[in-house]
Amino acid sequence: MNAHSPRPSATAAAPGVAPARKKKTGSRAWRAVRHNLPFLIGASILLAVALIAICAGVLYPGDPRDMVTLPLSWPLTDNEYPLGSGSLGTDLASGLAHGAQASLLVGVSAASVGLLIGILVGAIGGYFGGIADDILVRITELFQTVPTFLLVIVLVAISGPSLPIIAGAIGVATWPTVARLVRAEFRTLRSNDFVLAARSLGYSTTRIIFGEILPNALPPIVVTTSVLAANAILTEAGLSFLGMGDPNLVSWGSMIADGRSLLRTEWFVTALPGAAITLTVLSLNLVGDGLNDILNPRSESNR
Repeated sequence: MNAHSPRPSATAAAPGVAPARKKKTGSRAWRAVRHNLPFLIGASILLAVALIAICAGVLYPGDPRDMVTLPLSWPLTDNEYPLGSGSLGTDLASGLAHGAQASLLVGVSAASVGLLIGILVGAIGGYFGGIADDILVRITELFQTVPTFLLVIVLVAISGPSLPIIAGAIGVATWPTVARLVRAEFRTLRSNDFVLAARSLGYSTTRIIFGEILPNALPPIVVTTSVLAANAILTEAGLSFLGMGDPNLVSWGSMIADGRSLLRTEWFVTALPGAAITLTVLSLNLVGDGLNDILNPRSESNR
């Protein structure tokens, strides 16, 4: 993916010219958003899931693991518990709402850890090159030789299954994807005119990397972030399904694990959290695809 045409911040724009260009760029981006139906659908679903997660404590106060009704009540048979109950009489609606908190928190936290490590490694290697780049590339390849899910399992097994550990382990296992992308973008942009202008003005290396090159490399990084978050949610669900999730929290993966023995009879116990995972991951993929079109200057929606 090509980054936006870089405009060196070291060069001052003429009065009256920059605001007009900024306004034109802003209107073009807004037009691209309005005409991108997949992005709007994905963003709407993701916003709804986020609102449910934020309001879970208000909508369903108390512990979602408490026994509140008869076990295995089917959906729409009890007005007080419209989505039915689990094998232990837990409210499935409460579990889905509180599970959204855990899933989104893991997705955001793991993506943040992966972005932080990946941007640092990729920026240093791509900007400086030479021996530093060779060493960082070898480290990146070393991490990529180990299956991501297996590495997460090992890290969680060593440190203990808690939500911060799970998020950190997923972030540590997924940063090579970001590092390779950032390195490629930096190698492309480091010889551009705006970087040479910044160097001639005496800008520090840190300012050039994070203030000049990184903003122009952001579009593909932003798109990759949605993929990282979606993979983190799936990985956490897999860990919880295997019994390696946080035992003090309800997650969609643990709800699926609790109902797997009832799949032939009370299939809704696993189908509801499975549908929640599917919708959330689908919305993140739609948002990522939409951002790819919106941030790509060669896209038809940006013309």
